[in-house]
Amino acid sequence: MESNDHFWEIYTSHAAEYHRLIAREDVEGQLLKTLRQVADLQGKRVLDLGSGTGRIPLLLHPYAGQIIASDLSQSMLRQQSVVREQIGGAWPLVFADMRASPSPAESFDVITAGWAIGHLTGWHPSEWRAQVDRVLVGMHRLVKQSGVLIVIETLGTGVAEPAPPTPELAAYYADLESIWGFTRRVIRTDYRFEDLSSAAEMAGFFFGPELRARIESKRWTRLPEFTGVWSKRLR
Repeated sequence: MESNDHFWEIYTSHAAEYHRLIAREDVEGQLLKTLRQVADLQGKRVLDLGSGTGRIPLLLHPYAGQIIASDLSQSMLRQQSVVREQIGGAWPLVFADMRASPSPAESFDVITAGWAIGHLTGWHPSEWRAQVDRVLVGMHRLVKQSGVLIVIETLGTGVAEPAPPTPELAAYYADLESIWGFTRRVIRTDYRFEDLSSAAEMAGFFFGPELRARIESKRWTRLPEFTGVWSKRLR
């Protein structure tokens, strides 16, 4: 990793606090609805790369035949184990780098990567395209013919219109569409908090003091969030 940021510190040392935040996202359930539109999940074998504390497995486990959750942070996987146990889930948790999954080729019907690949643009600023390509090549290797690849990334938090938050993310999103052949859908996945102090504390912890100040100024308990869902069905 050439350049670090505070997200990696959160993922390695504050997984429980992170999960408290994301549990308040997508108040209208748009993400699950969209995932079910772009992929037939019923009974399918799903791999979730960069799975974190389990946001995607928690959504998909009632529908998928099998889910495997993979992440490079042991802390995040431990927290996912906690929330998995709370709902009586039993999907496997695998410690692995999404750039080098050990699974055999054509092992999965659906592969998801939620809010994970985009971090490579910040963590490897001088070679992010090479790092992103490793993940995407691997996803194409692991998915079955006629399977579906899904990439989920942010299009802005606390903003009025969807847009990539950084120039690097904008370039990465453009590559997904123009080079890799993904199709994008844009959805709202707003956060809802119990009160203003909770909104400022939890969102500020992850997104930083500038957003915290905006939340306090606008007195938001519902924080606007735009999300891009890129999907590709193999032929």
